[in-house]
Amino acid sequence: MSRPMIKVENLVRNFGDFCAVDHLSFEIAAGEVVGFIGANGAGKTTTMRMMTTLDIPTGGRIEIDGFDVQNFPDPVQKILGWMPDYFGTYANVDVWEYLDFFARAYDLRGAARAKRIDEVMDFTDLIPLSDRPCGKISKGQKQRLCLARTLLSDPKVLILDEPAAGLDPKARVEFRRLVQLLQEQGKTIFISSHILSELGEMCDNLLFIDDGKLVHQGNSDSLKYSGEAFIQVEVRLLAPLVEVERWVETQAHIHLQGEMRHGVLLRLDLDAEQKLQEREVLCAALESMYQAKLKPYNFHRREQKLEDAFINMLSVKAPPLQK
Repeated sequence: MSRPMIKVENLVRNFGDFCAVDHLSFEIAAGEVVGFIGANGAGKTTTMRMMTTLDIPTGGRIEIDGFDVQNFPDPVQKILGWMPDYFGTYANVDVWEYLDFFARAYDLRGAARAKRIDEVMDFTDLIPLSDRPCGKISKGQKQRLCLARTLLSDPKVLILDEPAAGLDPKARVEFRRLVQLLQEQGKTIFISSHILSELGEMCDNLLFIDDGKLVHQGNSDSLKYSGEAFIQVEVRLLAPLVEVERWVETQAHIHLQGEMRHGVLLRLDLDAEQKLQEREVLCAALESMYQAKLKPYNFHRREQKLEDAFINMLSVKAPPLQK
């Protein structure tokens, strides 16, 4: 079994009496794109700062490519690219000069430095903006500039904190394309975001934390359907609503959740055995509708959105309101 590129084990970070990260553990394989999900204050940025050697854990350990982050920060920093949720620019400095400054900080010299700057500017589509002052470019262009700065050292591992925050739809599509290209280059990418639909589309795996604890880990489907004891089905049919209501009354585990244009929304409750045989349950429901002459002509499962899963997890965890 290959060694994980990122290994976080029983990570703890306390600020006085407040525990920001509470015995957090997970592993990420080389070449994976992993999304990091959590509400504001859940511990995402604190975790990422410790992963990038910018903060010191109270307990536990982090390994990046086999190096202990706390004990061997220098080799970790050489293979790590960190894109914070906010970064500053400098007055009267254009895009090329900005990248040249950081390339010099990475000890890139002469022709090699100029070549690397051109490569990252070409990759992030910044060449047309090379002589534009950093303060005069758009939010999306600034995010690409920050990504270009992060890529100057050609890191193996990228840790990106809310990289798509505040971007318009076109800029989000462009950023998602860049993430896909970076994965094709073999880079491991750890990315936090509140735009959960974006994470579901571009990530191989998702980590959900709350109050500094790991709540769920898996792909987008496992997150969306974890813990659900029902299926929602949208049905387009020709029968009137009253006939559907009569049919529902004969079905012990099927409930009418609402009327839609030319159809209805049904909820199919599942026990433990039925959850393992969802396709059979759906087929049986459709066959029963045909037998009842409800004339369904479109029948499909409604997928829960990642945003819904996010809210459901928080609502399950939240204590009841006091009266």
